[in-house]
Order: sequence, then structure tokens, then C-alpha cells
Amino acid sequence: MNPISNRVCNGVLDAIGHTPLIRLNRFLDREDVELLIKWEAGNPGGSAKDRPAAKMLEEAFARGEISSETTIVESTSGNMGIGLAQACRYHGLRFICVVDPRAQKQNLAIIEALGGQIEMVHQPLGGDLLAARIAKVCELIETTPNSYWPNQYANRDNPRSHFEGTIAEIDDALNGEFDVLFVATSSTGTAQGCRDYLRSRGRDIEVIAVDSVGSVLFGGASGPRKIPGLGAGKEPRLAAGQSFDQVVRVTDLDCVVGCRKLAEREAILVGGSAGGVLTSVGRMQHELAGKRCVAVLHDSGTRYLETVFNDQWVSDSLDCSSESLHALVHSSSFDVIEKVNA
Repeated sequence: MNPISNRVCNGVLDAIGHTPLIRLNRFLDREDVELLIKWEAGNPGGSAKDRPAAKMLEEAFARGEISSETTIVESTSGNMGIGLAQACRYHGLRFICVVDPRAQKQNLAIIEALGGQIEMVHQPLGGDLLAARIAKVCELIETTPNSYWPNQYANRDNPRSHFEGTIAEIDDALNGEFDVLFVATSSTGTAQGCRDYLRSRGRDIEVIAVDSVGSVLFGGASGPRKIPGLGAGKEPRLAAGQSFDQVVRVTDLDCVVGCRKLAEREAILVGGSAGGVLTSVGRMQHELAGKRCVAVLHDSGTRYLETVFNDQWVSDSLDCSSESLHALVHSSSFDVIEKVNA
């Protein structure tokens, strides 16, 4: 039973964490690989980003860096914006959320419903929308009195939230008895927190970072990406010098197929980055024989109904027809994956 259901939470922020671990019995083709997912959509704001959002504000209050009069400004592809909008509304803080056109419309509507103010950037800076968002944040911080940028891309409270929460919950539930951890990367906060916790406990567990084709992380080449929340067009300060046991890369279409396969085989809707993580597990399943694997899945697919789960969007954006997509989803193959050593 989920421990969170055994107690009364003291407000919505106290309900963050203790998300379910779910065993997938049908997703893989092999019975000798045990696959568990950490379903972060179970957080009250609907994603793993609830954890660092609440943690960054909590620590900023504790350090005296913000007060009830502060305006919070942050760049996000969506989920961090929801987490911060939730935490800001709870604390009574004004929140300005800087996004680009790749953000899901539903996510923006949720942010606004929680009182957040949307600032949309449309023109890439140096070919990169993330760079344009960061430039807009800097402009707002300069021009908005008593403003504060949590800066999820550099703030150590980001990985610390996962060190103290996500991976600690997994490790405790499994008593440290698992072999491989798969985590999607963007700011690298989740992957860092998980890796550092496992090292601190002396666990012999392989941490595999899942990045996107077109991401500059880990020496990758910049290129177009359609799935938000996976990879980066500009290396965040938090990611500089980071390495993991393995880095695997997936395409946007890999992410879509992973999401669709999970819905087809396990009746679970997850977001784009989670689809990429699951496709990575599927493609490596023959290397994972006899092992227990855990995949951290950041959010729910209910926020991607107009993209990942929309055949017309997949056709228009990823040049994959409905017929081809159907064949990929129902194929037993997970195709070839590009793998690089971290």
C-alpha cells in the first residue's frame, strides 16, 4: 500500500512524493527481466518536478532569499512550471513562467489555473529556444522588483530533492535490491540525485541516463527535438561535467512508440520522456536478462493527448503515418538504438 495513503497530509506540498512503484508484467518480451516503474505522475502536480519545485522554494525561504513579497521567475518546458505554480500559489507568491511553443497547451492552462503568468518566447536565440527562454528570464529578473530565479538548471536543491525523495523511496521499497536504474535527462537533476544517493549507500547499481537525439548533453550534437522535457539544446550549468554509467539516446519517434506500447500492453498513459526511457529498456532487454530494473517515469500521458497520442501530430511533426506508427507499436521489435559511453 502507498504509505501516503496511511496518513493525513498537512497541505498539498506535504503530499508530494511516496509515488507508486508498479511492476510491468507485459511490456517486455522476456520474462527473465523484472521491470518496475516509479510513477511520478502520482505527485499532486502530476510530475516528478513537484519535488524540486517545492524543495527550491523551501530552501530559498530558509536561507532568507525570498519572502511572501517575492516574485518567482522560471524557465520551463511545462512540468516545472506546474510544480512551481502549485508551490507559489500555496505560499502566496507571484509566479512568472517563461515557456516556448513546444510546451503542451494543457500544461499552460494548468499553470494559469494555479495563478501563474505565462511569458511565451517564439524566436530561438542562436537557434535554440532554451537559450531564448533563459534570456527572457534574465530580462524579467532585471526589470521586476524583488524577483527571484530558482534556476532549476543550476540549483543544487534540484538533485537534492531526488536524493532525499525519489531514489530514497525506491531504495527503501526494494531494500537496495535492484540492478539497473533508467532515468530521463534534461537538467540532469533527477539522474544526479539518484546516482549520488546510490553511491552514498555503496549500491552496485548501474545508472543509465536516457537523452534525446539532438541534445547537446554528454557531448551530443545539437538538432531539432519535438518532445519537451527530454534533452537540452544548451548545456545547463547543473549538467556540466556529469557522467553516468551509460548514456543512451532516443528519437522523438522512439518516445512516441514507447508511450503507445505502454498504453497498449499495460494500460498506462505516460509522457514523452517516459516513452523514451521505456523504449531504451526494451531495446536493451536482452542485456538485462536476470536483472531487476527500475525506470523513473516523470509524468502522465494525459498532458500529451494532442501530441504524442495524436496520430495527425505524429504524422505532421515526425513524418510517420498512422499505418507506420501502428506497425511500430504492435511490433515485438524495439529497433536499433544509438548508445554511447558516458
